[in-house]
Amino acid sequence: MKDFNAYFNDQGKGQDMNNAEDLVKQMAGAFEGKGEADILRAIYKEAERGRKAGTLTDAELDNFYLAVAPMLDSAKRKKLEQVVAKLKKTK
Repeated sequence: MKDFNAYFNDQGKGQDMNNAEDLVKQMAGAFEGKGEADILRAIYKEAERGRKAGTLTDAELDNFYLAVAPMLDSAKRKKLEQVVAKLKKTK
């Protein structure tokens, strides 16, 4: 997987990606058939790369959490919260 922005620009073919629900659906399609651990590793790796490059802010991480968390059960929501907290410490 390339970085998040490049992937969605390629896959979205220029479509408006402001709708968080559409973004999540597209992400789900990209990871179809992969296990939870594979998905988390891929998301974390790309997010960490964005943090180190200075292109992924705390506010963007918070927005991601707020968009995705309502779709998860409590255990997965807690895991996502931990991942976001860990990424916020990465600079």
